[in-house]
Amino acid sequence: SILMEKKLFLYNFRNLLKAKGRRETYLCYVVKRRDSATSCSLDFGYLRNQMGCHVEMLFLRYIAAWDLDPGRCYRITWFTSWSPCYDCAQHIASFLRSYPNLTLRIFMARLYFCEDRKAEPEGLRRLHKAGAQIAIMTFKDFFYCWNTFVENSEQTFRGWEGLHENSVHLARKLRRILLPLYEVDDLRDAFKILGL
Repeated sequence: SILMEKKLFLYNFRNLLKAKGRRETYLCYVVKRRDSATSCSLDFGYLRNQMGCHVEMLFLRYIAAWDLDPGRCYRITWFTSWSPCYDCAQHIASFLRSYPNLTLRIFMARLYFCEDRKAEPEGLRRLHKAGAQIAIMTFKDFFYCWNTFVENSEQTFRGWEGLHENSVHLARKLRRILLPLYEVDDLRDAFKILGL
């Protein structure tokens, strides 16, 4: 099936602030081709990590095999259970530079931070600088995923407790990560002056 089971979606995409035990990353995707003012859906589905290969790399291999027409514009939208690690962010940024006719939007349920390395924020900044539009999933995004990628037996999506609050918290955290470094330094100086 190209649709995800309900339990799988609800477990892996729940936007908990501390999601211990959730080691897999799921990626739901939509690929569209833009023709002037209209767009045409080419593919949609979902992927998950495979042994030794992160899901973002699996998708990049998949889309690179398409032999995209350089004279046409494409838009890819991802909904991921975790934000990309530093290495994957680097590969995605490089991929985007190789395909200037392709835009990528990434909506993430949770932010991933490796305990061994604190490089993930820098990876997200580089990914953003390479042109990827990155954001935290909101109720609207979870609703869209439920209706597009989940075998939901026509049940209406009902958000879990804390969905909105967690989205707001994670969106603020992502915004702080994406602030240009000079703005962060300005904020630190302002807090020092205020004695905070």
